Amino acid sequence: MSTTPAGARAVERTFALLELVADRGGATARELADELGLPLSTVYRLAADLVARDYLLHLRHEGRFELGFKPHRLGLALHRQIGLSAQVRQRVVDLHRATGCAAYLAIRRGATLALVFVADSPECPRLEPMTFGFHEAPHATAFGKILLADLYDTERQVELARHGLPALTPRTITDAGVLEAHLARVTRRGVAWEFEEFLPGSSCAAVAVRRPDGGLLGCVAVSAGAARFDGPDLRIEHRLRVAAGDVAAYFRRVDPDVLTH
Repeated sequence: MSTTPAGARAVERTFALLELVADRGGATARELADELGLPLSTVYRLAADLVARDYLLHLRHEGRFELGFKPHRLGLALHRQIGLSAQVRQRVVDLHRATGCAAYLAIRRGATLALVFVADSPECPRLEPMTFGFHEAPHATAFGKILLADLYDTERQVELARHGLPALTPRTITDAGVLEAHLARVTRRGVAWEFEEFLPGSSCAAVAVRRPDGGLLGCVAVSAGAARFDGPDLRIEHRLRVAAGDVAAYFRRVDPDVLTH
């Protein structure tokens, strides 16, 4: 028997339904019921509440539910809150063009380092799951390692307990002691690398973007095919360090509100 309060279960089910509709680009009530393991009547009740609040649309002629306009408005509000300037975005685009790699900017928000901008191209595509807001698997991503290396020991243990150390590829670091030693090297060198630890066939590097007081504001990162990087590349590291310094300066001058998030 579940010990989760009924109200909390309803909230969990509502968000699960909303996220499933978003992931699938729309779904019928039967598809939602089957995927979530819920009675059809429950799905209709939850969906009706979301439709009434503009989180979902009910396309009656197709018998499907799709996202409404409220999630888009929330997304716009989040983008405004983060407040990236055109100059900051352009600097990430410049990094992409200079390195021939997909380039990323992540910003620290609370206890996470979340992706907020990506510059890529068909020739240099982003890593498949790397979209706005991505912050999963910090033990296996270069920008995640930047965050973990910056945390105090107790904070890091909390973060690792929350995410775990799942083996995403055969090269993922899954031993806590090995990861601690790896993070110590990240701290010493000021750059994080991962070689096929997050996705087979892909490697990534990241450098921290610092506040004036030295605190972690975010990071810039690049990714490319593993064939290009079989070990640390000093030229890439140099470009990352320069870009990180430029982004930090832009934030101080153009987007000072980000420094207080």
